Amino acid sequence: DAAEAKGIHMSRLHLALNRDLGNQALTLETLQALLSQMQRSQEGISKNAKLALSFDLVLNKPAMLSGEQGFQRYPIRIESVLRDNEFSTQVDVEVPYSSTCPCSASLSRQLYSEAFDQRFGEESIPKDQILQWILQEAGSVATPHSQRSYAYIKLILAPNEWFEFDELIFDVEKAIGTPVQTAVKRQDEQAFAKLNADNLMFCEDAARRLKDSLEHMNGVVDYWFKVEHQESLHAHNAVAIDYKFSE
Repeated sequence: DAAEAKGIHMSRLHLALNRDLGNQALTLETLQALLSQMQRSQEGISKNAKLALSFDLVLNKPAMLSGEQGFQRYPIRIESVLRDNEFSTQVDVEVPYSSTCPCSASLSRQLYSEAFDQRFGEESIPKDQILQWILQEAGSVATPHSQRSYAYIKLILAPNEWFEFDELIFDVEKAIGTPVQTAVKRQDEQAFAKLNADNLMFCEDAARRLKDSLEHMNGVVDYWFKVEHQESLHAHNAVAIDYKFSE
């Protein structure tokens, strides 16, 4: 860059943004053309350009069973850089999910077992009486603690690689296994409760699931992520951080 340069042409950057992003889909080709145009518009002041875009991707997601639908937002940040005629792109995405503590689930089952033994003891009882007790409020002896959790992901894409962001998000949700829901009916909420019971996890478990997915993701040359379980038991969060395996 010119050492004596000052006073960049700011309006040209605004005009390029309005022209290239206001009327076109956001693609790799669009970003590359925009960065090149931004760099050229400065007439030799700089050989480099960087553009950072932050937005919420809003997806219409179906409920698990009922067919109801609702909108879910996912914060995304794209940072694209042109340096010495080479392009690089980083994508940041935030994906919420649900987590239920395995230890708390085990303790809840223990309390349930003790309450059952105290209620029925050694007597022989009919099945319908047991089922009736289970369905009563007295049968809700304890519940494991669960919480909304988040995966914060940074991906460095290979040159000329691009992602469909909805597919990226769905891949992450599938890997972790317990995506948050939008509009639900009773059967959806019940299915969600079962899904969490089938996927009990500490933050380390979620991190391993996510890492396995990212390691097999094509077009990613590097990554960093943090999973954060926003504890309902404690006043602090449980966090795991990891990054790509070194070759």
